[in-house]
Amino acid sequence: MALCPDRYSLRPFSHEDACALTDVTLAAIRSVGRVHYSEAQLQVWAARLHNPQRFVDRSEAGHTIIVAVDGHDYPIAYALLEPVTRNGCHLDMLYCHPDHTRRGLADLLLADSERQARAQRASCLFTEASELACPAFARAGYRMVRRRDLAIEGIAIHNYAMEKRLS
Repeated sequence: MALCPDRYSLRPFSHEDACALTDVTLAAIRSVGRVHYSEAQLQVWAARLHNPQRFVDRSEAGHTIIVAVDGHDYPIAYALLEPVTRNGCHLDMLYCHPDHTRRGLADLLLADSERQARAQRASCLFTEASELACPAFARAGYRMVRRRDLAIEGIAIHNYAMEKRLS
């Protein structure tokens, strides 16, 4: 278990975390996301991520979920890494509960994600970052590849393809 500021720590996912991680995700989208995204965009984004079982399924499929917890071992942030492929390691999710932002948790989760990707001999990490997540990824050494404009259920939304070479 890695120690974080403010008595936070990092640990692996357990199935009991699934509902709390869903709450973290939805709170982050609905609260912090309002800065750069419309209400319609937030609704379609959140609708795709409301099922706690997805964390259990991803864990059982071999994905790595790094959980940041508070002093009571309650999940307040997380990162989800997909298994390494020939393209590298995909960091699919990075979310922090709005009550715990700006405390270095994203930086610590990104550093631990990189450590785990390197341990799996990944040559790079890649992600699709929201407007709000881009600065954290940039601080961690990711470079922007391109803006991605897409539609979810007919609602236009965007994010940024970013990557970090590890070798």
